[in-house]
Amino acid sequence: MGGHHHADVLVDPARRRRANMILWILLAPIGVLALVATIVLWPSGGLAKSPLGDIFGTANGAELSTGTVTRTVSEVCPSTEGLDQVGGKELQCQISYIAPAEGGASFALEVPPETTQSRPLKAEDKIKYLDMSHTSDSSAPYVFVDFVRSTPLVLLGLAYVAVVCLVARWRGLRALAGLVGGLYFIIGFMVPALLEGKSPTLVGLTTATVVMFAALYFAHGFSARTSTALLGTLFGLGVTAVIAVWATDAAALTGATDDSALTLSTVVPDLSLSGLLLCGLLIAGMGVLNDVTITQSSAVWELAELAPHSSAKQLFTAGMRIGRDHIASTVYTIAFAYAGAALPILVLVSLYDRPLLDSLTTGQMAEEVIRILVGSIGLVLAIPVTTAIAVAVVKATGSGAKPSGRRSLGTPDDGEATHPGHGREIEVGAAPPLNI
Repeated sequence: MGGHHHADVLVDPARRRRANMILWILLAPIGVLALVATIVLWPSGGLAKSPLGDIFGTANGAELSTGTVTRTVSEVCPSTEGLDQVGGKELQCQISYIAPAEGGASFALEVPPETTQSRPLKAEDKIKYLDMSHTSDSSAPYVFVDFVRSTPLVLLGLAYVAVVCLVARWRGLRALAGLVGGLYFIIGFMVPALLEGKSPTLVGLTTATVVMFAALYFAHGFSARTSTALLGTLFGLGVTAVIAVWATDAAALTGATDDSALTLSTVVPDLSLSGLLLCGLLIAGMGVLNDVTITQSSAVWELAELAPHSSAKQLFTAGMRIGRDHIASTVYTIAFAYAGAALPILVLVSLYDRPLLDSLTTGQMAEEVIRILVGSIGLVLAIPVTTAIAVAVVKATGSGAKPSGRRSLGTPDDGEATHPGHGREIEVGAAPPLNI
């Protein structure tokens, strides 16, 4: 269609500045509070660097070494050799011959059956083993520890970076840099602060807020749509924190459901395991909230660019049609992600002769269920709030007039298709998206 004029939405400089000012008036106090909280909660460094010591330092002279598998055969297990002389029975097991990385003669290594059943050792596999040949314990001079996984992990990491940068280009590279910075902040601030007994709720909220401020603006730039997504994300985090605090107390979640938690309670008695669980809920929900809010904010902007003279109600209705699809897909994405992570627990629970409801209310299962429910509630509520904020900002920066001949988004009748361009009027040749 020739001769059309570009839509004048989002081009009024005065109204654009006013909308950005309003957003910063809302965001600036939150950012200042997060900065102050970071300073107040910053770990003092008083905790011993390695209170547990070396995990493999069980005997003087024991060393963690690496080697390469040359071959694997089925032989008499060295641990049962000679038992037939006292009425026992020698057992066959998988024996791998290892060439030490530092050189020297190969040696036989008995691999635990739980490892060989899942992933037998093959020639050229790199492994870690505990060399106890120089200790007083001669019954097991070499003990299998784990596989060396450096090469596949590095290759996958490089492939991930290449794919992200190839598809998303500079924005993808900025997002990766934000991810690295966020992880560094979590390890450098959140973990030591928790170990020193700081409030897990405050530490979790502070960490999530600082990371979201930095990651969103760094990856998506300083714009009104990014600020809108950030407001929606912070709202979702607040809702998640409130519900998580209530749920962990109401469901009497102790966090002491595995060996790692019990070790922490012994080594770091000031650490609250239930608080650690709550903090984990906030960090887990942070990434998903960021995803849905930035997408929802961008969707409203694109709708406004296509139909710049739609009313606020029409924009919100159209945005929520997209939001409801996003809710439907993301909710089961969260559920399946947690179910996949908790699959060993699910399989173990299924082996007990107990009712399903009774199994779901055990400590470990209840933690997973509450993670799903709390994260989903915060996510679902963040979508309409983000949509409403985005519509308000778009209308505050647009012209608001509706000249004759301009088309706008219409609400389709029940039963009509709701994909863009069908069931509602859209101006053809609308203005390209503007970054405001």
